[in-house]
Amino acid sequence: MGSERSDARVIAGRYRLHAALGRGGMSVVWRATDQLLGREVAVKELAPDDAPPVTRVRSPRDRTLREARALAQLRHPHVSVVHDVVEHDERLYIVLELIDGGSLADRIAAHGPVDAREAARIGVALLGALRAAHEHGVLHRDLKPANVLIESGTGRVVLTDFGVAQVEGATTLTESGTFVGSPEYTAPERMSGSGTGPASDLWSLGVLLCTAVSGASPFHRDSLGGVLHAVVTAPIRPPRQAGPLLPVVRGLLERDPERRLDAAQAERMLRDFLETGRTPEPSRAQRTPRDRLVIALLVAAMAAAGVSAAALLVNGGAGAGDGTPVSPTPSASASVSAGPSRSGSGSSPE
Repeated sequence: MGSERSDARVIAGRYRLHAALGRGGMSVVWRATDQLLGREVAVKELAPDDAPPVTRVRSPRDRTLREARALAQLRHPHVSVVHDVVEHDERLYIVLELIDGGSLADRIAAHGPVDAREAARIGVALLGALRAAHEHGVLHRDLKPANVLIESGTGRVVLTDFGVAQVEGATTLTESGTFVGSPEYTAPERMSGSGTGPASDLWSLGVLLCTAVSGASPFHRDSLGGVLHAVVTAPIRPPRQAGPLLPVVRGLLERDPERRLDAAQAERMLRDFLETGRTPEPSRAQRTPRDRLVIALLVAAMAAAGVSAAALLVNGGAGAGDGTPVSPTPSASASVSAGPSRSGSGSSPE
């Protein structure tokens, strides 16, 4: 990660800030030294805010504490470790494990997309991190290339920036009506306001895999309205570069979260690809209550026309054997098909 200007401040009488490693819309991350323990760390500082004083104190403070509490619950090699939270001059700082290396977004910008095997390796690491987070009731909600670090020398993949995470039992930032996250990587159920869950993070991973192999999100558009339309209703066309990863990408980019691949199945498929060079198709999707209702209605209708229920199911009723959903209306579930990627940036600043 490239450094910016230097800083000689010491905060909380302990952490000396050196060079800025990067910045987003709401924070700056510094390379720093823990003078008490004599080790290098990363310190995340909230950026100056022009908002009214109440907003400036409460919202960033809540965001910082949310991230620290989310990270403090997790112990996983692919999740950044939080060492400390300190307050200095009425501003909060998170002291984090220092990862020597840039983000996946930096890597794509500097060297272009990665190949399918590297994308699969990154995907397996992130699935492990997400499974650990979800087991502790933590949803990341902002999985994108800019929030994935690649350690220099080791290639270790680290999921970072839990600033908009949702922690089970905690008040969410969106209760005020404010959307948080990056639209190109946000699941359609969150876009439509129908709720969020672990499956929403898995959708984001599917978008990230597309970006990793092609350099651009399949939902990149020139306007926010265009992005919203692409995520919620437009046909989904994963990039051709996904190649052998298409079964995983298609499974993750299923608009119905009940049909979406879960973390264990996606990880198993990616590991199979890394070991054998082939990616198996997802196992037959479990029918949901909606599927059973559709089947019942179709069976009744077809029975009235003299067609057997057995013939209906064999010939591809709802929840066909190939895993492709068949919906009663065209808008119920959009198809996912391979196609060319669109040009444009695959990540956005925080």
